[in-house]
Amino acid sequence: MSDAKGSFERTTITAALPYTNGPIHIGHLAGVYVPADIYSRYLRLRGEEVLFVCGSDEHGVAIPMKAGREGISPKELIDKYDALIRESFEAFGIAFDNYSRTSAPIHRETASAFFTKLHDQGDFEEQVTDQLFDPEAGQFLADRFVVGTCPKCGHTEAYGDQCENCGSSLNATDLIDPRSAISGAQPVLKQTRHWFLPLDRYEGFLRTWILDGHKNDWKPNVYGQCKSWIDEGLKPRAVTRDLEWGIPVPLEGAEGKVLYVWFDAPIGYISSTREWARREGADWEIWWKDPGTRLLHFIGKDNIVFHCIIFPSMLKAHGDFILPENVPANEFLNLEGQKLSTSKNWAVWLHEYLEEFPDMQDVLRYALTANAPETKDNDFTWKDFQARNNNELVAIFGNFINRVAVLTDKYKGGQVPALQNLSENDRNTLHAMRAYPARIADCLDRFRFREGSQELMNLARLGNKYLADEEPWKVIKEDPDRVGTILGVGLQVAAALAVLCEPFLPFTAGRLREILNLGALDSPLEWEAVSREAVLLPAGHAIGETRLLFRKIEDAEIEKQLQKLHETKKQNEMDNSSVTPQKDTIQYDDFTKLDLRVGTILEAEKMPKADKLIVMKVDTGIDTRTIVSGIAKQFAPEDLVGKQVTVLVNLAPRPLRGVESQGMILLAEDAEGNLVFLTPEQALANGSVIS
Repeated sequence: MSDAKGSFERTTITAALPYTNGPIHIGHLAGVYVPADIYSRYLRLRGEEVLFVCGSDEHGVAIPMKAGREGISPKELIDKYDALIRESFEAFGIAFDNYSRTSAPIHRETASAFFTKLHDQGDFEEQVTDQLFDPEAGQFLADRFVVGTCPKCGHTEAYGDQCENCGSSLNATDLIDPRSAISGAQPVLKQTRHWFLPLDRYEGFLRTWILDGHKNDWKPNVYGQCKSWIDEGLKPRAVTRDLEWGIPVPLEGAEGKVLYVWFDAPIGYISSTREWARREGADWEIWWKDPGTRLLHFIGKDNIVFHCIIFPSMLKAHGDFILPENVPANEFLNLEGQKLSTSKNWAVWLHEYLEEFPDMQDVLRYALTANAPETKDNDFTWKDFQARNNNELVAIFGNFINRVAVLTDKYKGGQVPALQNLSENDRNTLHAMRAYPARIADCLDRFRFREGSQELMNLARLGNKYLADEEPWKVIKEDPDRVGTILGVGLQVAAALAVLCEPFLPFTAGRLREILNLGALDSPLEWEAVSREAVLLPAGHAIGETRLLFRKIEDAEIEKQLQKLHETKKQNEMDNSSVTPQKDTIQYDDFTKLDLRVGTILEAEKMPKADKLIVMKVDTGIDTRTIVSGIAKQFAPEDLVGKQVTVLVNLAPRPLRGVESQGMILLAEDAEGNLVFLTPEQALANGSVIS
């Protein structure tokens, strides 16, 4: 098995379908859409056959939840956000071949036919199971309608299908202390009938296909997550839900049930391709069924299980489809040190950025790519954004282009001079220039877009250094012919930049092509031409009108953005500052059941492979016991040893990541989310009763 693109005739590229419950923000862009667009443009520049598809995901549980909060129907909500997302993508230059909708008739037809084929082949298991039911709302709770504590990492806001803190795939009934996201009520178990995809049947296939076949070519974060799920043992996964919103299950007797969004949504890639093919009069099947096609999924890390385990199992069961050759998932992007949050408005929204920084799409593309969260979570800051623009795009890339174009206009009347009597520095510069297509291609073929963007900037640095070394503004006084060669070499580097920057900076590439008047050449410059030809712009070619590629971003513009975030933070603090409502009244006898004691932490260490958990040995006066607590984000283990704490000693033990936690340490949380231990004012003997 090979991931070398040369072994394939064409490439199908998919980008994760965005939910139409809100606008696009920089986290979406950095994780999925910018890298997918870069790669698509890169392949096209190399003359490869590419299809880049996406579309709005309009059947998630988040849709009716958001619609209810806004007081509108789900249809009104998806129409509103689909239009906003489309406009934002188009203005930002994300060049999809087709952007569809999962509410479109062609998608309902495609998804229904897919389900029916698997059902008729006996690929589903029909089960009557106990599922969570909200007695106050009077409905079964789909996964995202259930929130509770993750049984694997202790995160208290895990969803019923996935914990976004540790990435674990869950079932709603796995959650500890589950509650309904609709009413806040504690759900009860009630029987219901559903169809399940028996993932355990595909465990052997997935082990061979992923663990053996893609160990060396998939990103470590993707491979590692897949290995963890497979090694834990796969279980049947329900592909239908008790909901009103979604694609109806196409079976008699399945009234009131819809296809699970993660069965429905990936099929959206196929229906988007069919929609494109119907419009273009093309054959959609070669993009999904021909072994000569390479399939790539660009996603965020929270979607790995669906694109690497569930969807491939669906495709394998269907029997007619190719499997993804690679799934280059990215980690998460934070904003000014905090996790991006749609609900808390802690985000940089794309449509707002486009209004506030008009004609600066490429600046954001570059900043997000240069700081891409490819191997770990990264942080976007407005100061870094400003520095990337002013210190790199303006001072290096833009400065070089402006200097060589202005000098050509001034000294040579805007005509490209001939290269003659080349010096060693001339030859070395041209030789170095010809190496950049291969260097950037190597980065992109390995899905290292951040590295590729820096190689592009190094080419601009090469041009700047060459002009600085040769100093044509001084040489013009003694040797005008030599200046012609200097500018000729500089213009070849500028032409190389015009070609190679297009995947990363498409708007800049268009402006640079106009400055260099590349449209007047006999044939368009292509990627490989930069590697082959020393002369990309022939002598006598007239360049166009000079203009600045980038403008400096002033401090006041950045302060405005920081102030906006500051106001958002203040609003969130005010929203969270209200005291938690009183819980239901209890009787005195209920309180006396709690056995609270003073204890001392004897040992503390972080739990391996768990960001939030600390494992402690605590002397309770009764015994020494193990207690696991999700406090590693706020406390260092070494600072806990010797601390006296309040311990609930008669809490039933529960396993957390394979360790049995035998009690609970009491803490309080302030309005900013900081944790504070409840400790006695003076040292007490361990085991002292708190009453």
